[in-house]
Amino acid sequence: MGLSMKYCYLDAFSGISGDMTVGALVDAGADAGALISALESLGTGAAFRVEKTKRRGITASKFHVEGTDTKKHRHLPHILDIIAKSTLSTRAKANAEKVFRRLGEAEASVHGVPIEKVHFHEVGAVDSIADITGACEALELLGVEGLSCSAINVGSGTVNTEHGILPVPAPATAALLAGTPIYSRGPALELATPTGAALAVTLASSFGTMPAMKISSIGYGAGTNDFAENANVLRALIGEAVAVAEATTVSVIEANIDDSTPEVLGYAMDRLFERGALDVTLEPVFMKKNRPGHLLRVIARTEDRELLASVVLAETSTLGLRMYAAERRVQAREFLEVATAHGTVRIKVAADGSFAPEYEDCKNLALASGVPLKSILAEASRAYLNLAR
Repeated sequence: MGLSMKYCYLDAFSGISGDMTVGALVDAGADAGALISALESLGTGAAFRVEKTKRRGITASKFHVEGTDTKKHRHLPHILDIIAKSTLSTRAKANAEKVFRRLGEAEASVHGVPIEKVHFHEVGAVDSIADITGACEALELLGVEGLSCSAINVGSGTVNTEHGILPVPAPATAALLAGTPIYSRGPALELATPTGAALAVTLASSFGTMPAMKISSIGYGAGTNDFAENANVLRALIGEAVAVAEATTVSVIEANIDDSTPEVLGYAMDRLFERGALDVTLEPVFMKKNRPGHLLRVIARTEDRELLASVVLAETSTLGLRMYAAERRVQAREFLEVATAHGTVRIKVAADGSFAPEYEDCKNLALASGVPLKSILAEASRAYLNLAR
């Protein structure tokens, strides 16, 4: 996320649907008139309106699609043709096409047919077309350049579909959300629809905790039902990134080990770093029966979690792991090069002005020159301070 990027964070604590997404973005400041004008260019004959309402006392916007063939089935080429002929912005058209293709892939996997043979059901109706294109156009009206989403509350119970009564999440929704953090809380209803899931997984660059951002507007999109347990809304937070360059969800992998040698543990650390671990630490601990052991802790990118977990299981004697999500924040920083009497050293400079010579550069120069490492570090620091004046 760039430091000047206009950003949107979707908080799906009560699920996500297409109409909730449009409502939240309009509530956050997207021009409703301009949005409706763009949707009318789809030529569906439907009417669109945004209504102010409340859910559990929270003021929210409800997006309505009214009239015509709300249950008509369409194939993907027909839907893409409707989008192409509209006056939606170029980027909104491209994003809407991506969302529908993602939906098509999910439907194709569920029904075991090629994507071009997919016969859209609920998601081929006018209201779903309007929800998807409306969400993409609203993001453009807000000037949003990047988007992320919380873990998604999918609800529970069953849902009545054209294929009969099915468990929540329905097959297409489950296929779309594969690999995405989800959970179940609240009433026994479908909270995440295929349309909402497709928008989230296609447009969001990440899922997890809210990134570091300076909020400029907040919008609430109302769901159809008003629950007693919680406000049935999707929250959209719009703003700019702040000085923290990295604010991401990472995976922490831990294991207590009391029967591995120092050589094995040291080798395991090397292998973990080689395979992409962000950090690896070993802490001496006392385990059950007062046995001395080590706590191995690995910090991993979410996408590397399974790979690094397999390395721990393969390279150590542990038979089990603990894995959980954590938030990682790193100050904005840059690398500069300084010249020393013994060679070039990179200097890591943080946004607050603190700095440190790169250890590997200094170590290599110390080994090559025979000069003590502490002298190389001091020389590099002096060179940077002279450069910074």
